[in-house]
Amino acid sequence: MLPHQLELLSPARDADIGIEAVNHGADAVYIGGPSFGARASADNSVADIERLVRHAHRYHSRVFVTLNTILRDDELEPARRLIHQLYDSGVDALIVQDMGLLELDLPPIQLHASTQTDIRTPEKARFLQDAGLSQIVLARELTLPQIAAIHQGLGPVDAPNRAILEFFVHGALCVAYSGQCYISHAHTGRSANRGDCSQACRLPYEVKDAQGRIVAHDKHVLSMKDNNQSDNLRALVDAGVRSFKIEGRYKDMGYVKNITAHYRLLLDGILEERPELARASSGECTFFFQPDPNQNFNREFTDYFVQGRKEDIGAFDSPKNPGLPIGWVTQVNADSVDIEVNDPATELSNGDGLCYHDLHKELVGLQTNRVERIGKGKPAAQWRIFPKDPMAGFKDLRKGTEVNRNRSMDWVRGLEKKSAERRIGVWVGLHDSPTGLQLNLTDEDGHVGRATLAGTWELAKTPDQAADKLREQLGRLGDTLFQAHDIQVQLSQPWFVPASQLNALRRDAVANLEHARAQALQRLPRAVPVQPPVPYPEDTLSYLANVFNQKARDFYHKHGVQVIAAAYEAHEEEGEVSLMITKHCVRYSLSLCPKQAKGVTGVQGTVRAEPLQLINGKERLTLRFDCKPCEMHVVGKIKRSVLNSVSESPVQFYKTRPQAHPVH
Repeated sequence: MLPHQLELLSPARDADIGIEAVNHGADAVYIGGPSFGARASADNSVADIERLVRHAHRYHSRVFVTLNTILRDDELEPARRLIHQLYDSGVDALIVQDMGLLELDLPPIQLHASTQTDIRTPEKARFLQDAGLSQIVLARELTLPQIAAIHQGLGPVDAPNRAILEFFVHGALCVAYSGQCYISHAHTGRSANRGDCSQACRLPYEVKDAQGRIVAHDKHVLSMKDNNQSDNLRALVDAGVRSFKIEGRYKDMGYVKNITAHYRLLLDGILEERPELARASSGECTFFFQPDPNQNFNREFTDYFVQGRKEDIGAFDSPKNPGLPIGWVTQVNADSVDIEVNDPATELSNGDGLCYHDLHKELVGLQTNRVERIGKGKPAAQWRIFPKDPMAGFKDLRKGTEVNRNRSMDWVRGLEKKSAERRIGVWVGLHDSPTGLQLNLTDEDGHVGRATLAGTWELAKTPDQAADKLREQLGRLGDTLFQAHDIQVQLSQPWFVPASQLNALRRDAVANLEHARAQALQRLPRAVPVQPPVPYPEDTLSYLANVFNQKARDFYHKHGVQVIAAAYEAHEEEGEVSLMITKHCVRYSLSLCPKQAKGVTGVQGTVRAEPLQLINGKERLTLRFDCKPCEMHVVGKIKRSVLNSVSESPVQFYKTRPQAHPVH
């Protein structure tokens, strides 16, 4: 990828979704392999990935495979073999977290630093670049100035091995700095760093202060709204981001189609304004629907910290999809409910997902079984809803209750059909010579496909229409990747060429153009690490560095680290430690932050960043606040049952400084 190119990077749960991501405008797709992919139930065979690669490469789109879990020593060799298989299948890059992989005998496949590597500073980003990572996925919590500082810290944009900055622009948000959450492992033995998070952050908690007073009851205080950077794309480009990543390797086909199309249109708009920038792949998309992020599951949207800290980043009332308001209840019946819609043009369908908030602000689902319009022709349309579940179960449903829709069956069915076409522009030229006809197809990237047709032809019976008929026949590219931008017919005589011969000529030229495109596609180069190895920004690593195998230890030692603790999953940290580090602050969100109180008469100095307790059933966690960097630590300890039941391979590294050894 070149420094002036913008890459739209879409997720794929499987190869079929990945193919549709490409069809809807993705410049690159990321997908999990058969294992080690940080999403325990989103695995794909090498054969399926190869099928996706073949499709993507026709458009010069790329395929990245996520291999971003931390690995035990006994998993390194299987991972190495898998990487060779993926390379042989044509995969363009690996997204990795475990630095032990860099110490293995790998094929020359490009390596990208996962967001799990927790990249928040120019120093960390520069180190990863110098260690041989070609693309680095920044922490989601960064502000525009922080992103710009990392961009500057990587050095000249045209320097060899200069890394590309990648940033999440849409989808679910982990509340923790990625790679810095251990709650799931501590409570259940399921490690987020090994692709098996139990999502404790989406649970409801009671929040108590240091005096035991309840500050919040049954609130999802660690649950974030969903990321949406639609309004910040131009600013992100200016800050140095070049790869725009959509979250969602668990998401369905409709989500990937819709969100990919949404950002394709937005990025295309930027490219029209900025001729110095270009797409990272070929072709233009035509969509048969109007992309709309609100139609997919979301917890409402936030742009998180990109424009600075904000109060409304949390989805505290519910981790469910609240949808959008469509109307209100006019009458509750024995087996149905009547609603009046805000917009008379709103259409409801059988199977629509509706919902409302009860008096405790809990979201209650109202799945429709059947819907009927009441009183056709009235200015404000009324509908009768027959729910799937008995009416008696709908708590606090009464006249005047606002009703939202969080799933439209019409929308879902629309995206089940063919919803986009992606075509590469070509310029068509036909001319003759003493030996016959030659057809040239030149695509938007400058590749050429040629075909010739030997023979002699009769003059056309209608000479003035001959060229138009030839142009019409040559322009029939409907079942190919291509669409004609211009067709030039330059013949010495108005020949009549039978349609069957012209079709064969066109097919040969198209096949030759596809071959030329395939030959021109170069594999992304593997970056060469700086020699001698550059020092890591710190000389001590705690469990937070997620070092879980000897090769990872060797990597950091080679880069000057003197004290290396094992990953949390090694079970050496049995006491209370930070189980999550996050930029989200519960005190700030509950208006209890000392900085918020600064300058407020009667309050200044009385609000302190004392710890808070989070309680869910028998689970208790402590919130501690580090106000200088403005971060929150969720503190707890690993359960004895996890220590007893989970038997990971023992790993033990330098707990103290080792004897002096030369750094290689």
